[in-house]
Amino acid sequence: MAWMAWTPITAAFFSCIILMLIGMGIWQAVSPTVPRRGFLPLTTTRGDRLFISLLGAAYIHLGWMAFTDAALWIGSIIALAWLIIVMRWG
Repeated sequence: MAWMAWTPITAAFFSCIILMLIGMGIWQAVSPTVPRRGFLPLTTTRGDRLFISLLGAAYIHLGWMAFTDAALWIGSIIALAWLIIVMRWG
């Protein structure tokens, strides 16, 4: 893994994703998900909505870096809001 720049920010990013996956696994074991339909045009489970949220967060960050020179943490707040919206109403 010497090819990757393991900065503290990179490690925190991957640690958060790992913790979310562990948390979702525990949540699934305690309370099995029921597929439902929200504002997304398909029936989804919690895991589906998490995946869609992570993809959306990646696109939000890429767009933020491409179209603005503002601080990236603002894009991160928008991505967090997207995650909450999709997990709750998606």
